[in-house]
Amino acid sequence: MKIIIKSTKLDLTPTIEDYAKKKLETLQRFLKKFEKESELEMFVEISKTTRHHHKGDIFYAELNLSLPHKMIRIEEYNSDIYAAIDVLKDRTKAEISKLKTKIIKKRK
Repeated sequence: MKIIIKSTKLDLTPTIEDYAKKKLETLQRFLKKFEKESELEMFVEISKTTRHHHKGDIFYAELNLSLPHKMIRIEEYNSDIYAAIDVLKDRTKAEISKLKTKIIKKRK
C-alpha cells in the first residue's frame, strides 16, 4: 500500500507526515485481502480550513482509498491535527471491517 500525503494551507512538517504515515500504515493488515501486489494507493489530505476562526485553528483531514469494488472517502474536522488523524484512522478501520463482513456474508 502506498500512502500519498498532501497538505493545503498548512506547512507539512516531517513530524506531522511521519505521524500520519505511522498511524495509517497500521491499516495495511486489514487491507491484505484486497491487494495482491501492493497496488492500493491511499490519498490523504491534511489542511487548515480557514484563518478567520475566533477560537483557534480548525484542521481538516481527508482520506481516499480505492478498493476493487468500493471507494472509501472519509473526512474529519478537529481543533487538533493529531486527533483528526487518529479519528480518521479509526473511522477508516471501521469502514474496512464493515466492508469485509459484507463480502463474507455475500459469499455465504
